[in-house]
Amino acid sequence: MSQKLKDKVALITGASSGIGAAVAKKFAAEGAHVILVARSVGGLEEVDDEIQEAGGSATLVPLDLTDTAAIDGLAAPLFERWKKLDILVGNAGMVGKLMPIQQYVPELWDSVFKLNVHANWRLIRALDPLLRASEAGRALFVTASVARETKQFWSGYAASKAALETIANTYAAEVQKTSRLRVNLIDPGPTRTRLRAVAYPAEDAALLPSPESKTQLFLDAVLSDANGTLFTA
Repeated sequence: MSQKLKDKVALITGASSGIGAAVAKKFAAEGAHVILVARSVGGLEEVDDEIQEAGGSATLVPLDLTDTAAIDGLAAPLFERWKKLDILVGNAGMVGKLMPIQQYVPELWDSVFKLNVHANWRLIRALDPLLRASEAGRALFVTASVARETKQFWSGYAASKAALETIANTYAAEVQKTSRLRVNLIDPGPTRTRLRAVAYPAEDAALLPSPESKTQLFLDAVLSDANGTLFTA
């Protein structure tokens, strides 16, 4: 690898599987120390094993991001150890269920918004000072095309991703002239992940691109000087 992220510190949510795990391994191979955040301890350990076997380094943070208040606790340990955060990838997300909007269960609706929207806002709130302390901080949030479409039965996921896009774009506008931090969105498109399987259970997953095939897009995005941009596959 070219070590394009040598000495960088990158925090990736939803890093125990799918796109998050693949991006973590890619960034580690490029020289970054990756901080892996997810609920699944077992999944995090598997990703960590692969990273270490390839010569990379990682820190594991088992955390349920729907417990949004707990996100505030990420900042102090990061500051104590590294004094900065170079890259934030807000990847964790959930579809909820595809159903008519009036049938949506309130508890599930709340969970979708807690993870897809509130958790990312809490990450911004907690980690902004560390991102600004980097020589070239990068915040990247994963979205989906449904946020910009009107599709039946997608209300929860679509509305939450639309809200996330507004938050990210507003954050990008606010940092444009005040820091070297850059904030962007990324839409990896259809990918062979558990999240995709929830939305399309009858789909032949073997026909979909692998998470690994999308990692160069993420690397290109964090190396870019763009701000307020939507990167798409």
